[in-house]
Amino acid sequence: MQKTLYIVRHCQAVGQEANAPLTSEGNLQAIALADLLFDFGIERVISSPFIRAYQSIAPLTERLGLSIEIDNRLSERVLCATPLADWRERLAESFTNLDLYLDGGESSRGAMARGIAVIDEVLQQEANTIAIVTHGNLMALILKHFDDRIGYAEWGKLSNPDVYRIQFFNGATQVERMICANDISINQNLHY
Repeated sequence: MQKTLYIVRHCQAVGQEANAPLTSEGNLQAIALADLLFDFGIERVISSPFIRAYQSIAPLTERLGLSIEIDNRLSERVLCATPLADWRERLAESFTNLDLYLDGGESSRGAMARGIAVIDEVLQQEANTIAIVTHGNLMALILKHFDDRIGYAEWGKLSNPDVYRIQFFNGATQVERMICANDISINQNLHY
């Protein structure tokens, strides 16, 4: 079996709420992202239901003539139901203690499991090259599943947008960063 997954973090958005859309720059990033991903042979796209994720990949799917499949399991992880003054410290702790559960939140292990469930299903299906669009925390946890060296520091280096490629070939897995916000050139020559 040879499969390639592109795990995509959404472009720049106006906020963190589920209905927060992309900023003007984020919309331009989405068009530039489509230019960069267009020749990658993507056959299928699965996205978080959050508007910013959907909007980040829409220019690509329109150019490729693909539909966006929505999967609620790709929604961002909620660390805690209430705001925390020390949320960064608690998030860092959640990368070393995967079972850390804060009031009304979701453990890293739980979030990782739902993200990996999507990937496990995709690996059993026909398409060989798939884009999965999600959010920073869940993206980092998915990547950590395949490479335990990934943690809080790597989460902190993620950009909006960001793309990692995970390749599966004969039981081996390779994870590599493909595109980050610095690779996105917003100019007048964008295709849309």
